[in-house]
Amino acid sequence: MNNVSLGLIQLTAASTPAENLRKSIPRIEEAAARGAKIIGLQELFTTRYFCVTQDPASFDLAEPVPEGPATRELQAVAKRLGVVIVAPLFEARGSEVYHNTAAVIDADGSFLGKYRKMHIPQDPAFEEKFYFTPGDTGFGAWKTAHGNIGVLICWDQWYPEAARLTALAGADILFYPTAIGWLAAEKPALGAAQHCAWETVQRGHAVANGCYVAVSNRVGVEGDTEFWGQSFVADPYGRILARASADREEVLVVECDLAQQREFRRIWPFFRDRRIDAYGDITRRLVD
Repeated sequence: MNNVSLGLIQLTAASTPAENLRKSIPRIEEAAARGAKIIGLQELFTTRYFCVTQDPASFDLAEPVPEGPATRELQAVAKRLGVVIVAPLFEARGSEVYHNTAAVIDADGSFLGKYRKMHIPQDPAFEEKFYFTPGDTGFGAWKTAHGNIGVLICWDQWYPEAARLTALAGADILFYPTAIGWLAAEKPALGAAQHCAWETVQRGHAVANGCYVAVSNRVGVEGDTEFWGQSFVADPYGRILARASADREEVLVVECDLAQQREFRRIWPFFRDRRIDAYGDITRRLVD
């Protein structure tokens, strides 16, 4: 397999999980019709970004994974279309434990597994520690029918350790489902810089790990947050192959050359030259 097309779904959010699922399926179908074989949805795709406040009622939005309705329906969609789907969901684990999770569904409709968001932020209008228990799945990769992929979620984007461990586990493509945007008070002074940092760090992960990086972000205004969209795919050189708009719903389909990705790792052998004998302090909070 030398080429695979990725599909990224960038949408505004409707009010209920059922509405968002109904809204997303035609976009998955569109991506598949345009040739996409691995399709990524945005973070918490069945809900609005409820983390703007701490409200116990929002726990009612969660569902089990894979037993819940969204995973089950998307398994049928994946099988019908012959595509791999990365479906980020609000997971109800039981015993009052909830996770920010991505289900990975293979092209035959089988449930391959899930990734639970490891890094949980806590900022004004991003009250995620109230809702999400930190992930316990570790960093891994899946051999799907259409390529080897890894999944990390939003705040994980800022951590090179997460990208590296996922790539070392075998991922050739890193998916980053995301819900990130500007707060109205910050945008005039910091908006451009914040977006630049977000995009640049992920392009760096592509280069440092010889991977394609596929980032799906939501769009639209929810409360005081303007989600900035601009979903994108970067190649192993960090080049942006395609980028969605900042203010419109879109289906992005991008062809990736996996032969080029393999060649990149041969000529820039970062994994070979790692000094694994010298990195022990990486597991310490600070190095005194």
